Amino acid sequence: MHGAFDRFGRLCVGIDPHAWLLTDWNLPDSAAGAENFGRRVVEASAGLAGIVKPQVAFYERFGSAGYLALERVLSDARAAGLLVIADVKRGDLGTSVEAYGQAWLSPGSPLEVDAITVNAYMGVGSLASTIALADAENKGLFLLAATSNPEAAALQQAVVARGTHAGRTVAGSVLAQVDAINADHAAARSAGTFGSVGVVLGATVSLADFGIDIHAPAAAIVTPVLAPGFGHQGANPTDLASLFGGYAQGVIVSESRSVLSAGPDRVADEINRRVTEAGATRG
Repeated sequence: MHGAFDRFGRLCVGIDPHAWLLTDWNLPDSAAGAENFGRRVVEASAGLAGIVKPQVAFYERFGSAGYLALERVLSDARAAGLLVIADVKRGDLGTSVEAYGQAWLSPGSPLEVDAITVNAYMGVGSLASTIALADAENKGLFLLAATSNPEAAALQQAVVARGTHAGRTVAGSVLAQVDAINADHAAARSAGTFGSVGVVLGATVSLADFGIDIHAPAAAIVTPVLAPGFGHQGANPTDLASLFGGYAQGVIVSESRSVLSAGPDRVADEINRRVTEAGATRG
């Protein structure tokens, strides 16, 4: 991440081939259309942004043809030197979650990416094998913690009843455990570098409402934060310090609709504008 931040800033370009966007781009609502869309976004991003984030659901809806299309998009992104975060939101137990990790994080896999989003509904510990794989392969995970959808608040703001994190909110507990995992791995890293495990924190929510203290002292190992909500949803990347406090240095500014709606002929210009707009937030 340091290299991407230093060269291109914090912008992460979403690759979300919604049916309506494919229509706007004069592409068919099909696996071929989603492939064309994704590869054109990768081409537009290369050399301007350092990170892309394909939303896997929009490829999965086309079945095996959609996955083949996604593999080609990922291959282009790797060839272009982009960091790729696959938005897959996987989560499971035992050998099942281990297999998910192998599918997305193993070098040489057709679906190989640099990081994936995961959920810890069955407990952060259920992801242990995938966390270990990510650390071993210099890959990353982003655990859902405080998301911006209104349905999330009741669950993510609920208070943990027992155990080490009793009294914390669910979101606060996830973040605390991620911070602890990164701290445990600190011996293998230099101070100020990024941990292999991060969190998803919405940029349009009050993190205090989720029991997250953004004013806590910054840790030696930076916890990466994937932050949706910029651009179309209203958050401004110039407000990182006030939004994320001590976590601001690890924030990835995720934008999708605000960039993609520019259309195929202007998407590169829009990416460049968004990178420039977020210039003050570069690492």
